[in-house]
Amino acid sequence: MNDAAIYDVAIIGGGLAGLSLAIQCAGAGYAVILFEKEDYPFHKVCGEYISNESLPFLQRLGVPLQLYYLPQINTLQVSDMSGRLYQFPLHSGGFGISRYTLDSLLYRTALEKGVTVKTNTKVQDVQFADDCFTVITSAGNYQARVACGAFGKRSNLDVKWKRSFTLQKSNKLNNYIGIKYHIQYPHAEHVIALHNFKDGYCGISKIEGDKCCLCYLTTAANLKQYNNSIAAMEKGLLSQNPQLREIFNNASSLYQQPLAISQISFEPKTQVENGMLMLGDTAGLITPLCGNGMSMAMHASLLAFQNVDLFLQRRISRTQMEREYATAWREQFAKRLLVGRMIQRVFGGETSTALFLKTMHHLPSLANRVIRLTHGKAF
Repeated sequence: MNDAAIYDVAIIGGGLAGLSLAIQCAGAGYAVILFEKEDYPFHKVCGEYISNESLPFLQRLGVPLQLYYLPQINTLQVSDMSGRLYQFPLHSGGFGISRYTLDSLLYRTALEKGVTVKTNTKVQDVQFADDCFTVITSAGNYQARVACGAFGKRSNLDVKWKRSFTLQKSNKLNNYIGIKYHIQYPHAEHVIALHNFKDGYCGISKIEGDKCCLCYLTTAANLKQYNNSIAAMEKGLLSQNPQLREIFNNASSLYQQPLAISQISFEPKTQVENGMLMLGDTAGLITPLCGNGMSMAMHASLLAFQNVDLFLQRRISRTQMEREYATAWREQFAKRLLVGRMIQRVFGGETSTALFLKTMHHLPSLANRVIRLTHGKAF
């Protein structure tokens, strides 16, 4: 298809949700264009653990995970701020893989399916008129019958459209920063660990190539207290937890500089905005301590595809497509997000974190239920 044609589907954002949706739509015979502001492959701030609920879906997409030796994870360890460790089973289990690798695999799969991918392309606006979307980008304008947003935690479009979460005053849920490294460190392959510190927590787990992903979330206020120095904050704040002190003292970073992202919000978001279906973090962000954002992004792409497919077949109206997608999304994920926000308010406090973990330790059935509430069934 040439760029002057009207595409069936335009997707803004080439992460897990956007690429997964593009592959499904192209596999069904639709003309798909996807816009990504970066160039593949690239790293992203992400915990890089995927629960096994996603495996059947990835296999159906044709993603060749078998090419990699991926760590199999079945245990969750959590430490309170004093460093005391608690251990819980992850009955459904999961695996570790970097976004650098997984996004690259999905990108290549999308190209093989015939998706038109515009990399190094920034979307400046999306407008709807005469039953057609116009996507205004740094590389020109493109038209499509359906437009979907998968542009991540926060973008220029969120601000331009004045989405509700961008207008909230700073509070406990909406002013976080995320920092990520890949490191060499002798971490147990079957364990994902989560270590608390004041107003934050840090996760570590193995990924492909015998590397570890180290990713933490904390408040912008914490970083400001250390004159916006990540290194000073890690030494002065995170390392107060003995578990983290041991990691930072002995790990070798594989990055010249850590990856960072700011203004992360866990406030509720809308699943349809300006007629566009929203997917992944664009539709709602689960707290990283729940470890399931990657699975949710891919599952949301399936829910979106099912409704986009019906609309493009003229079996449902545009209004029905929007309504049915939003309903399906909330039914699948609303409870997970609510549980995540509740836990988020507990973690990062010295007394509240210790009390929560002691309770979970003494009531394993309750701990198992909380973990199950942050996971879904295979899709």
